[in-house]
Amino acid sequence: MAAEKQVMVIGADDSEESHYALEWTLDHFFKPFGGDTAPFKLIIVHAKPSVSSVVGFVGAGAEILPIVDADLKKMAARVTEKAKEFCASKSVTDVVVEVMEGDARNVLCEAAERHHASILVVGSHGYGAIKRAFLGSVSDYCAHQAHCTVMIVKKPKTKH
Repeated sequence: MAAEKQVMVIGADDSEESHYALEWTLDHFFKPFGGDTAPFKLIIVHAKPSVSSVVGFVGAGAEILPIVDADLKKMAARVTEKAKEFCASKSVTDVVVEVMEGDARNVLCEAAERHHASILVVGSHGYGAIKRAFLGSVSDYCAHQAHCTVMIVKKPKTKH
């Protein structure tokens, strides 16, 4: 009887850093095994912001909410389709893709816990201390709150 695969959850959004983290993960954890024979089950999670977090409570009319929601759904579909296509191009077809609504920090930690993940992979935007203080750091939050190993993949800086 074959051993059950460990679970790897990876966060995906529409950024270059996220795409790089997915590419790096596939190249290092899946390609050496021939894609689907890797020891991990891959779950890609996209955190779709809630309409209220995007629009805020600054007096936007109710008529704009369905438009914003439709745009957020289109973006989620674009991100997940792009991730699936990229996995297929790397011969990894045994992939589960999920879209969960909420803040990326909470969504990724919850997904890792729900799937009993061994590893949570997140990309790093490389924000400085000031931006990180205002925007928060998904990778920092996950590293401290997730109940599994967290791997932060940093895109190399380009040399000028």
